Amino acid sequence: MDVDLIKKIQRDFNSFTKGQKLIAEFIINEYDKAAFMTALTLGESVGVSESTVVRFAHSLGYDGYKDLQSQLQELVKNKLTTVQRLSMVSKYSNKEGALRRVMEKDMENIQRTINETGHGAFQESIELILKAKNIYILGLRSSSFLAGYLGFYLSFLFKDIKVVTSSANDVFEQLFRADPEDVIIGISYPRYSKRTLEALDFCKEKGCKIISITDSLISPAAKYSDITLVATSDMLSIVDSLVAPMSLINALIVAIGLEKRENITTCFEELERIWNKYNVYDSNIDNK
Repeated sequence: MDVDLIKKIQRDFNSFTKGQKLIAEFIINEYDKAAFMTALTLGESVGVSESTVVRFAHSLGYDGYKDLQSQLQELVKNKLTTVQRLSMVSKYSNKEGALRRVMEKDMENIQRTINETGHGAFQESIELILKAKNIYILGLRSSSFLAGYLGFYLSFLFKDIKVVTSSANDVFEQLFRADPEDVIIGISYPRYSKRTLEALDFCKEKGCKIISITDSLISPAAKYSDITLVATSDMLSIVDSLVAPMSLINALIVAIGLEKRENITTCFEELERIWNKYNVYDSNIDNK
């Protein structure tokens, strides 16, 4: 929607029915809870029917309650503290429930990513990366693991890969030589690291091309990006699911490798020689 959901509800409040006003008041005051309630649960909480909740969503211009719920979740997921997330994980209250539900959610996130990631944006990203003079990979806090993984494999395919980290050098010092011939791959997931967003803004001002890997097209990282690759990370817990982003990164690495396969054969032959010479991998495992 083109306006903030809460502001829209406040603006239209006087036009709602009595039951809809009860729903509106609850959402305004308890939006972090409402975002993860079913239509039935929300209705029971305020004393109205499930159908009244659905009609309320329609009155706001949504096709159904699930669309309203998704918008609410987008609104709150960057604002929920870890303590608030922890208080909402009752559905993972036993070990068996956690195992099954978390993995099912991961599979759902991968399926959504397959459906939502545009092939055109994916292909454009590959082309930008292949043409770049230098490639910077930026991901801080939990996203640093994704950035390190992407950097590890791209370093086999390119000479100039720089993974920007939270080190003795500030991120701006690691990025200050970047120029318009370079590509920045920014990885940002809720709760979005402020430093990552500031670094993307810094690179945008320098004229760099920016590819973001993030959770939605309305992510804060997307506004700095030339290309946005969406990989869903929904997981109502103390952690976010990084399974779909990892799968997207794997797809990116494989696709780039296919484009460069003629040039990297010699590279990997030399790497195999080095690995064998210095016993990097255990070649004497007894498989019996």
